[in-house]
Amino acid sequence: MRRRNRKRKPTLHPKSMTWNKAFDAALRLLKSRDRSEKELRDRLRRKGFEAPDIVGAVERCLELGYLDDGRFARCRARQLLASGRAVGARLRHELQMAGIAEELAEQTLAELNKDFNEEALLAELLQRRYAYFDYQQADDREKRRVVNYFLRRGFTMAVIMNQLKKRG
Repeated sequence: MRRRNRKRKPTLHPKSMTWNKAFDAALRLLKSRDRSEKELRDRLRRKGFEAPDIVGAVERCLELGYLDDGRFARCRARQLLASGRAVGARLRHELQMAGIAEELAEQTLAELNKDFNEEALLAELLQRRYAYFDYQQADDREKRRVVNYFLRRGFTMAVIMNQLKKRG
């Protein structure tokens, strides 16, 4: 009985093995949530992969469309806005900390400003967080605490004061 001439699987060079492991790790990281290119590079570096393997894995993710900073910026900004955790300058800062380029962050903010109204968002957050707060009745310490809460999230002082006085 004659054996068939089976094709052998090509043996991988040890360097390509680590590239494959880096790519697999990148896919596992991207499976849980979208990430920016910078976040993915940082996470792979923390996992102990070498720079050439990280570059190869990230480039492959970009080629396949698994990694897209524009998509990540829109998704992250929408999450932060919807939860009331960041607006305006704070939102821009959060995106830049995640590795989004300044131009892309500005473009994303411009797109989302059409969908989100800062005053309506503040009113909703004020109702959810401080439902029983009365600006006229509160002492100075309480007023500062509430105002600083909204300032830390990126709301402007004018919008905050307008909303508090309208409500109280």
